[in-house]
Amino acid sequence: MPLWQGLSRAVELLITFDSEVIGIAERSLAISITSTLIAAAICIPAACMIHFGRMPGKRWLIALIQTFYSVPTVLVGLLVFLLFSRAGPLGSLRLMFTPELMVVGQAVLISPILLGLVISALAGTDRRLEQTAVSLGASHAQSAILVMKEARYAVLRAMTMAFGRAISVLGLELMVGGNIRGYTRTLTTAISLETAKGDVELSIALGIILLLIALIVNIVMNRFQQVRVEASS
Repeated sequence: MPLWQGLSRAVELLITFDSEVIGIAERSLAISITSTLIAAAICIPAACMIHFGRMPGKRWLIALIQTFYSVPTVLVGLLVFLLFSRAGPLGSLRLMFTPELMVVGQAVLISPILLGLVISALAGTDRRLEQTAVSLGASHAQSAILVMKEARYAVLRAMTMAFGRAISVLGLELMVGGNIRGYTRTLTTAISLETAKGDVELSIALGIILLLIALIVNIVMNRFQQVRVEASS
C-alpha cells in the first residue's frame, strides 16, 4: 500500500538523516520562519495603528484585508515575478530564483492573514482594560502596549497560522524559486516534482515530514503559551 510504504520511507529518511531531505527540510523551515518574522515585524505595528487609530472607513479596510486571506498563491507569485523579473521594475536586484525572493513572496502572501488576525486579537481583548488604563492616566501608547500584552497569546497563534500558510505554499515557490536542487527546492516543490516523476512513495514520505514539522511547531507554540500562562497565574 503506497501510504504505508511512504510512511516507512519517511521513517527511514529521518532515521538515516538523509542529507538531501534534511537540507530540503532545513531550507523550508528557514525560508518560512524568516518570512513569518518579517511579516510580523511589519504587520503587528500596522495592526496596532489600524485598531487603535481613528480613521474613516476602518471597517471597510478590515473587510478588504480579510478578503485577501484566500488570495491564490499563484496570483501572488505572478505579482512578485512581474516585479522582480528582468523586465520588471525591480529586476536590477537580480533576485529571481533565489531563496531571498521566496522569503519576499511568502511574506507578501501571509501579510493579510497576519494583519487581519492580529487586528482580531486586539479587538478581542476587554475594552475596559484600555479605558481603565486611560482613566488612570496612561497615555494612548501605554494603553496600547497594555492591550498588546493582553493579546500576546492570540498574536502568537496568528503567527503560527501564518507560518503554516507559508511553509505549505507551492505555486508561489515554483514561480519565483524555480525548484533548483540544493538551492531553492523546498518540501512542497520536492513533493510536486517527485509526484510528477511517479515516485509516489517519496512524495508521501516528504509530505509526512512536512506534516511532522507543522505539528512540532504547533506543539512547541502551544507548550510555550501554556508555560507562560502557568507562570503568570
